[in-house]
Amino acid sequence: MSEQGRPGGGVYDWFRRGIAMLAQGNAGAAVQLLSHAVEEEPHSRAIREALARAQFETRAYAAALENFRAVALADPSDDYAQFGWGLAAARLGDFEASAEHLALAVAMRPSSEPYRAALRQTRATLKARRGGFGTVGGDRQRHDDVPAESPHADPHADPQGEPSDGR
Repeated sequence: MSEQGRPGGGVYDWFRRGIAMLAQGNAGAAVQLLSHAVEEEPHSRAIREALARAQFETRAYAAALENFRAVALADPSDDYAQFGWGLAAARLGDFEASAEHLALAVAMRPSSEPYRAALRQTRATLKARRGGFGTVGGDRQRHDDVPAESPHADPHADPQGEPSDGR
C-alpha cells in the first residue's frame, strides 16, 4: 500500500490482480482493488463488471446492482450486465426488475442455461407471490362444503367426488 492507502501499481495492475483474486475465491480483496481501479477509470465497463461480480460474491447486492446497471446502461446489449442486474435485483427482493433484466439477457443469449434458470426462478417467485400456485391451506371456499372423506370413499376419486381412471 502507498502512503495514500492505495495499492501499489496502476489501474491495469489493480484490475488484473482483482480478477485473479476473484477467480481464487477472494472476492473481498478483489472488491478493494477493483474499487480503486473504478475510482481512476469510472467509465471502464470491464472494471465495473469485475467489481460488480466481486460485490455480488461478497453479498453487497445493492452495490453490485449499481455497477451492473452502469455497465448495462453504457451498453444495453451486454447480456452479462443485464443478467447480473437481474440477479442482484432478485437478491434485493425486486423481482419485477429482476424478471425484466433476466428476460433481456435470455433474449440476447437464449442458449445460456444459467440465464434461463434464473428467469424461471424469478418468474416462479412472482407467480407464487401473486397466489398463482394456490394457497398452502388449499382453496377453503371450494372444500368447505365437501364432507369429510368416509372410510369407504373411492381413493381414486377427484376432489369433486367423481371417479377417475385410477391414475
